[in-house]
Amino acid sequence: MRVVHESDGNPRTLATTVDTADSFLSQARGLMFRRSIPDDYALAFRFDGIALRDVHMVFVPFPLDIVWTHDGEVQHVEQLSAWTGLAKASADTLFELPAGTASDVTIGDSVRLVE
Repeated sequence: MRVVHESDGNPRTLATTVDTADSFLSQARGLMFRRSIPDDYALAFRFDGIALRDVHMVFVPFPLDIVWTHDGEVQHVEQLSAWTGLAKASADTLFELPAGTASDVTIGDSVRLVE
């Protein structure tokens, strides 16, 4: 599984090592208590519907890029600082990536999981 970003018809792989947080427990834990993640890593959160989804960085000791999407279309992108970051946006899927990975992802672009 990969996370692919597409802008102006140009696809680019953001992550080749992808975990999914599909259960309540895995979604609540996210990346807490990990010491690091690989440069090509993403944690994908898939939800049943569109709603406000918040992300906190409590017990996450490294910064992350967060991408919120509706049906694969980017709604919001934000880089959160280690330990203290907090953000919220509407999404049916969100992606947590190493800081800097989503630096060229903008609202309206496509970011999707590809099997």
